[in-house]
Amino acid sequence: MSSFDDSVMMAQPLGRRTFVLGGIGAAAASLLPSAAALASPAVSESKGNTHVSMIKVKDGIELFYKDWGPKDAQPIVFHHGWPLTADDWDAQMLYFLSQGFRVIAHDRRGHGRSSQTDVGTNMDTYAADVAELARHLDLRNAVHIGHSTGGGEVARYVAKHASGRVAKAILVSAVPPVMLKSEKNPSGTPLEAFDGLRSSLAANRAQFYLDLASGPFYGFNRPSAKIFPGTIQNWWRQGMSGAAKAHYDCIKVFSETDFTEDLKAIRVPTLIAHGDDDQIVPIDASARLSSHLIRGATLKVYAGYPHGMLTTHADVLNPDLLTFIKG
Repeated sequence: MSSFDDSVMMAQPLGRRTFVLGGIGAAAASLLPSAAALASPAVSESKGNTHVSMIKVKDGIELFYKDWGPKDAQPIVFHHGWPLTADDWDAQMLYFLSQGFRVIAHDRRGHGRSSQTDVGTNMDTYAADVAELARHLDLRNAVHIGHSTGGGEVARYVAKHASGRVAKAILVSAVPPVMLKSEKNPSGTPLEAFDGLRSSLAANRAQFYLDLASGPFYGFNRPSAKIFPGTIQNWWRQGMSGAAKAHYDCIKVFSETDFTEDLKAIRVPTLIAHGDDDQIVPIDASARLSSHLIRGATLKVYAGYPHGMLTTHADVLNPDLLTFIKG
């Protein structure tokens, strides 16, 4: 890991755009959730049609998942971003549940309430875990929606495992085709930026997560932004509930995995949604490129929206996702 100034982590400019991943706002003790906010639910719970449970996958790792709604309804599967959990989809799961869908979301291995493992931190294993969950729940005609790292997970799962099980795919603020800058990907983000993320996580994960949520993730560092302290607290709560080692290793996964061949292999209707003020996954090196690699993909650009637009602009995104799913 190269040395890097933890106070400022700058990514390579894309055209005239530069995104900042560090030095993003002073922390306030009042923003930190209490210890009780991190308490995990019981291993399994069932009330009516609402169900949360665990599944043990082939290598013995346990994955936490939620499965809400009528079991004969069309399923929508949500794939969260780094370093979050299934809880990041609250606004979407409640919305689509009210629309009559079956909604499912899991905590990726090493994240949230799933096993805090130090093995299997790679995109092939993430996708294989999803495949086991889909078989366990016998999910068919499913819509898979992935945000950020979860968008990469959707791309790999649909390309490698989902034959006959997936109806549509949606990638929101997603990392494909590949984030890391290289000779083949000159518009990508330099390795030094991701080394900076690793350095900050290792030095003070709690403060780093607070700064990230308080700043560029939701665009709260923009002068005109309306800041929601509860949203910042919830991001921090989710991040701190996972394993530091898994989160550290996942930075390499989301930044260096090349999804080009996965995108080319997708054969289901696909929506790519991205904000053009995304400071975490800049649109020109991600969504605009992915839209040319997925056959027949639809690209929808949201002017001025941040990386975490599913939370800050759920009132706009949710109906748009519904229109695509029903179309």
